[in-house]
Amino acid sequence: METLANLESFVRSAELGSFSSAARRLGLTPAAVSRNVAALEGNLKLRLFQRSTRSLTLTEAGERFLHSIRDHLDSLQGAISEASNEQSEPSGVLKLSMSPTLGIGYILPLLPEFMQRYPMIRPEWMFENRQVDLIAEGYDAAIGGGFELTPGVIARPLAPAHIIPVASPGYMGDRVPPHDPSGLRELDGIVMRSMRTGRIHQRQMRNLAGDEQPAALKEKIVVNDPAAMRSAARLGLGVAMIAKADALRYLESGELIRLIPAWYADAGPISIYYANRTLLPSKTRVFIDFLTEVFQRERWPDRFAGTLG
Repeated sequence: METLANLESFVRSAELGSFSSAARRLGLTPAAVSRNVAALEGNLKLRLFQRSTRSLTLTEAGERFLHSIRDHLDSLQGAISEASNEQSEPSGVLKLSMSPTLGIGYILPLLPEFMQRYPMIRPEWMFENRQVDLIAEGYDAAIGGGFELTPGVIARPLAPAHIIPVASPGYMGDRVPPHDPSGLRELDGIVMRSMRTGRIHQRQMRNLAGDEQPAALKEKIVVNDPAAMRSAARLGLGVAMIAKADALRYLESGELIRLIPAWYADAGPISIYYANRTLLPSKTRVFIDFLTEVFQRERWPDRFAGTLG
């Protein structure tokens, strides 16, 4: 019967494409991972990988074996984790990725309450505007929108990510407010260039009647960060299309005003992403439950919706 170490070394090497990457993930040496995989191949009397100095690729038999055991391995690891922690508090490092605007504005302020409930969990939270690879980079979860669901990762929606046009009262003081998205072309646009694609984000707006129009902003100022767009709008430099969640505090204080309030762009849901395991580690499970509870308690799904003024 195979040891858990041999099976895990095989699965992580297959997922990450090298013994070295698997070793970093598992806290072993590359030689140890290679020995574990070789022992597995010897016991099964199958070649699972084609090896070269530059690459590590699965054989046809390796593909079939990976498909057969991957979900069972995650379930087994989860069962072992749950059994070992059954009589103890959730504990360990909780590695989380999230965007700076959402993370610092909404998630970080929840940390005192979360740590009071679960003092044995040690947060390791990364604030970054990129889509991380949960499995390859060793993250327990990520919060954001627009992630591609790679194999082994699932998403739990938390709230809508609706994009709205905003400007400062000073900027709009002597200007005629637009009646629909076509009127935005008369105003100075603060737009964002994607760091991943190098393109300017284009938004298609809609209203409750089902009408759609493009947001035709002039490219007056170009930045690469949503928080910079918001700050530029607060400085009276023009109109920015940003998530209502990012604008909410400044809309409520009056520092920003919403233009064409009957219209919004739908960027999909804000979700929490995590590994698709039958039994999650308790530290991840309690965080997901806590976050879902807070989103409902604070009515963020309603308050982040562009369908409300």
